[in-house]
Amino acid sequence: MNKLDPVWNIFLTFLLIIYFILLASNLPAQTKFCKQEICVVEFNAGWNEVNSVNYLDKLTDCGVRKILIDKGDWQKEYGIVVVPTIIVFNGKEVKRFQACLRFKMGATQEEVQAVIDEILMNKF
Repeated sequence: MNKLDPVWNIFLTFLLIIYFILLASNLPAQTKFCKQEICVVEFNAGWNEVNSVNYLDKLTDCGVRKILIDKGDWQKEYGIVVVPTIIVFNGKEVKRFQACLRFKMGATQEEVQAVIDEILMNKF
């Protein structure tokens, strides 16, 4: 049996590494937020916590998370221009709800739940 040339060993190892990187990049993006497949995230700021939505914990069939953008690069990374902003994720951003000019959320629990329900229905 012929042994592989060392160059081929390096090349095959390189291909294997590329394969695993591509495989890992296809994992759902919201795993940093929630353990569930569908994740609803409210981005807000410390100075605006009084206008935080109070219905996130009442949403069903999804994970929820509240993030204050005062610390970290959340605002830049997710393009948050007004707070609060609610984003529904399903591996990627599905829907974004933004506050009005008075920094109050106009989207209701029913509107956000409707997006979640639509994602679930589209699986069938």
